[in-house]
Amino acid sequence: MNQEMIFQILALLVLLVFYGIYFGKLLEQKKHGIRTHQVGTRKEKSIHTVEVLMSVATLCIVPVQLLSIVLNLSWLPDNARFTGFLTGMLGDLIFLVSVLTMKDSWRAGIPEKDKTEFVSTGIYAFSRNPAFLGFDFMYISICLMFCNLLTIAFTIFAIVMLHLQILQEEIYLTNTFGETYLQYRKCVFRYLGRWQKRNGDINP
Repeated sequence: MNQEMIFQILALLVLLVFYGIYFGKLLEQKKHGIRTHQVGTRKEKSIHTVEVLMSVATLCIVPVQLLSIVLNLSWLPDNARFTGFLTGMLGDLIFLVSVLTMKDSWRAGIPEKDKTEFVSTGIYAFSRNPAFLGFDFMYISICLMFCNLLTIAFTIFAIVMLHLQILQEEIYLTNTFGETYLQYRKCVFRYLGRWQKRNGDINP
């Protein structure tokens, strides 16, 4: 087995684990009568537009990634590609922990009617959006392992659309959970990190 094939296998492993977690959670929640995938169900124009574009980005990047892997389209040296693999496995781990921590409150998209619990413990004490962070790491991973114009363009597109989705969700969470979410935002960063607590700080 040559080195190029090894990187192809490692990249496919990153994708297989990530989407295995995603669809596994989908099926698990379906058994409990929960509709996980709710992207594009809201009728508000701003939310609907962002979610549709995000869906396009996250769907279109998959064949681009697979094509780059199969054709071995890569510009970067082996050390950068191995760094990409490690980044991908970290992204998979972050994504797994995030969906497990959310339990049955995890949704893909902004729900229209579902009542979900506000979660600020575990990994959510250090990132307000760990699932999105996991997505970003996975996309960056494949881009590093199989770097070419297509993967660069679609990776940027997907990450930008995920960020815009986060901004929409922040509005929804503020409207839904009010002061509880606002205090949480003061303590925990959008992607990774938290402010050091001081006397008088309110627990998220």
